[in-house]
Amino acid sequence: MKRYLALALAGALCGAGHRAEAQFVRNVSKVGTTAAPFLEIEVGGRALGMGGGFVGHANDASALYWNVGGISRLPRNELLLSHTDWLADISFDYAGFVLKLGPDRALGFSLTNLSMGEMEVRTVFYPEGTGERFSASSFALAGSYGWSITDRFSMGFTAKYVHETVWHMRASGFAVDVGTLFTTQFHGMRLGMSISNFGTKMRLEGKDTQVTHDIDPVKSGNNDRILAHLDTDRWPMPLIFRVGIGAELLQDNWNRLSIGVDAVHPNDNTEYMNLGLEYAFRGYFFARAGYKSLFLRDGEEGFTAGVGLRYPVTASVVVKADLAYCDFGRLDNVRKISLSLEF
Repeated sequence: MKRYLALALAGALCGAGHRAEAQFVRNVSKVGTTAAPFLEIEVGGRALGMGGGFVGHANDASALYWNVGGISRLPRNELLLSHTDWLADISFDYAGFVLKLGPDRALGFSLTNLSMGEMEVRTVFYPEGTGERFSASSFALAGSYGWSITDRFSMGFTAKYVHETVWHMRASGFAVDVGTLFTTQFHGMRLGMSISNFGTKMRLEGKDTQVTHDIDPVKSGNNDRILAHLDTDRWPMPLIFRVGIGAELLQDNWNRLSIGVDAVHPNDNTEYMNLGLEYAFRGYFFARAGYKSLFLRDGEEGFTAGVGLRYPVTASVVVKADLAYCDFGRLDNVRKISLSLEF
């Protein structure tokens, strides 16, 4: 009898172990498993103020980031400059330009840059610093093309070069984006889809992985300081799939209330949603609110808010300014400012 009880108990424990292991595998979020994570930082004060629910709108120069399928629908050329006070004293800057080639085609160019101040080099033997200093930075240079296939359907593509530097180590790669935007006959509601950062894997390489090695430590008299390099792995870029809707809940000569809802599937985290609203008064003043990363496991992002101004300098030149705020929970709050010029 004791033997049967022991076997039953062992079987139950093994089954519980397998179930726990399966649950652990299913619950892995893959956070921190991609290179160039700066490509996931959102662009544009307007879009951030709306909580990132912007794939179904994509109607300003920030469409170069959110959904390149929307750039052909812009009414005129547009230049966008954006600055973000990111976490941990990191600066994130973006410049994008959309050049209209006609009523249904457009070219786009963008530069994304992430930088931080210098830091002390610390090692195991010199935890207080070696006297040297290092810095880290990342940038992406991209070119885009979009066209309207019909009066309701448009699409676009982006090719980008990505580069990261940490002290003497460097990594480079190439990636593409694709986006589509479709206007339905249901009150002009728009459906947007985009795939971002589909590209090569990246690996840090440089002299900072150089070490000395003794091939045969048992023998004496041989060269015990042979130069060698530690091998680093290749990591994929942060592939992001977004699908969203954009619609006007209210629109007349004085007021407009728009909504944006996006569902996001990244390759380095769990799925989540972005929701946002934008109220416009006579097309000059804008107030925005939203919620980022809804349903994201262990996410810190949440409520967002923003304001904007649009000022027509002449009949063909318009200046826009947008300011956005994002709550990051236990981390520092993020502020983003954008300036745009339509001409």
